Amino acid sequence: MKKALLILTALFALTSYSQKKKVAVVSFYTDKTIDLSELGLNGLAAIADLGNNPNFNLSPILEKYHNAFFNDYAKKFPFDLLPETEVTQKPEYIAFTPKFAREGGESGTIINYPGYKYIYEGMNGSVNEEASAQMFKEVADGVLFTEIHFAVVKGFAVGGTGTIKMKAYARIALYDKTGKKVFAFSEGANSKKTGTIVGGVPVLSLDKVLPMCESALEELLKDLDEKLEKIVKKSDKL
Repeated sequence: MKKALLILTALFALTSYSQKKKVAVVSFYTDKTIDLSELGLNGLAAIADLGNNPNFNLSPILEKYHNAFFNDYAKKFPFDLLPETEVTQKPEYIAFTPKFAREGGESGTIINYPGYKYIYEGMNGSVNEEASAQMFKEVADGVLFTEIHFAVVKGFAVGGTGTIKMKAYARIALYDKTGKKVFAFSEGANSKKTGTIVGGVPVLSLDKVLPMCESALEELLKDLDEKLEKIVKKSDKL
């Protein structure tokens, strides 16, 4: 009898240990605003025009990141992701109005993956992080925020004339069910495609920028595929 009880106890412990924790992805977006800070040109009016240009469509790029994230990267996490519909169709999520809300659409620069809403995470974002965690605490052990954004970086230039590259960044941040940060990191990669800079001002026409963004994302996805498993080891603190 004692032996059978010990076996049952061991099996229960093994089953409990083998069950992965669950995480809800609550924010998944990109931003059409291209960072020019490395060139000291963040106030350049032309880039604001590009960010608000409806033809500057980053949705296919976000779709590509989304597919890689859920189909490939999710397998590298030591936890399971809740089905997206369980997140995006939850009434509390739909009704939630986050702090620092920003609208997308034609007049905005934020592009959310369909079903998701923009929820700011990061510095001074504890209200959103804690509220998101509270929303899913009954069904998930934590919440995850992710985004991709782009920045122009210097290539080779002499006298303000030369080349530029696009850098794609992915931020992935995990919080436990109390809203306490488990990890947050940004990984970046430069495009293979280059653009030009003339007189210290980058040429940022639509036909130049989109291919550079696509190229940068390709390189970023390769980097994440290689590094993600090591980076997320801290998630065992979830």
